[in-house]
Amino acid sequence: MLELSDSDLWHAFCQSGRFLSVRPQFRCFPVRSCHVIEYRAFRNYDPPQILRLWEQAGLGHGAAQALSNDMSFDMVNYAQTYFDRHGLILAVDDGTPVGFVHAGFGCSADGNSLDNSTGVICAVVVHPDHRRQGIGRELVSRAEAYLKEKGATQILAGPSRKTDPFYFGLYGGARPAGFLQSDESAAPFFTSLGYEPSGRYAITSRQMSDRDPVHFRSTMIRRKWELMLVDRPDPCSWWWMCRYGRLDAVYCVLVPKTGGATPVAGVTLVGLDAYANSWKEQAIGLVDLWVDETYRRQGFGQALLLEVVKRLRKESVTRLTANVEDEDVAAKKVFESVGFSKIDEGVVYKSSSV
Repeated sequence: MLELSDSDLWHAFCQSGRFLSVRPQFRCFPVRSCHVIEYRAFRNYDPPQILRLWEQAGLGHGAAQALSNDMSFDMVNYAQTYFDRHGLILAVDDGTPVGFVHAGFGCSADGNSLDNSTGVICAVVVHPDHRRQGIGRELVSRAEAYLKEKGATQILAGPSRKTDPFYFGLYGGARPAGFLQSDESAAPFFTSLGYEPSGRYAITSRQMSDRDPVHFRSTMIRRKWELMLVDRPDPCSWWWMCRYGRLDAVYCVLVPKTGGATPVAGVTLVGLDAYANSWKEQAIGLVDLWVDETYRRQGFGQALLLEVVKRLRKESVTRLTANVEDEDVAAKKVFESVGFSKIDEGVVYKSSSV
């Protein structure tokens, strides 16, 4: 408080005929409202908010959008027997989720159990209005800590074959194949965190209205061999059932018309119903194409795919998709030979700090 002596007050009175009112001066500063971001594990009432974030994040053409409800998320994510709420971490601003990261583990070599040595970050989503605030970086850091605590000795970013515990049928089309190039923010984000590309996938597609190529070898094979549909491979792994058992899937094999022989080639067909609203098409994904080693480079893979195309065309399917590892040159050539072309690329990243 500012104080004046008696003499000062008397002097002021004599000069002006009244007392001088002296008021101290104060400077005012605007007060900014600030919300502290809370990070927490998944809770049972979070699914609608997670779906909202997924829809608003702009994840690109390879992410299923305009989902009618969250049942798709329930089936391939929360309903999995190995789902751990602590691996699904949310960023919450003033009670509203504004981002999430989902981490899990790959499977063992035989596909019958989890392999906790390989951790994978399956999704990182931050609402556009809350980006460039360090939320995504903090989410990934917490996901990495979770994976290491559970035993991970390597950490991948981007689900792919044998390391795709979640989001099967929701991201990547035919199957998860890392983070897509059409998801433009993914590459610079993970690169800034010290992740390096460790695998690439060609995302391929063909329209059913395209004319089928004619190949002499495959024509001769199709005269003696036919397509047979079965529910599942035999033997069937636990991991296969976790992926395809929750979706509309069928296993196709090529067998001789005379019967009695072991299949020489096969492929799994996956109904991509979750993409129907965003793609405006009836699409089927082709995954896990194989040809018996004895029959390779003889046109059997090509013959199998052409028979699949012929069968699906009768079912009003409008598009086929397939994701092929860049290193699998033979598979890429087979798909290209029956009319598939590359429309996107998926990249799996690996942490350099683990």
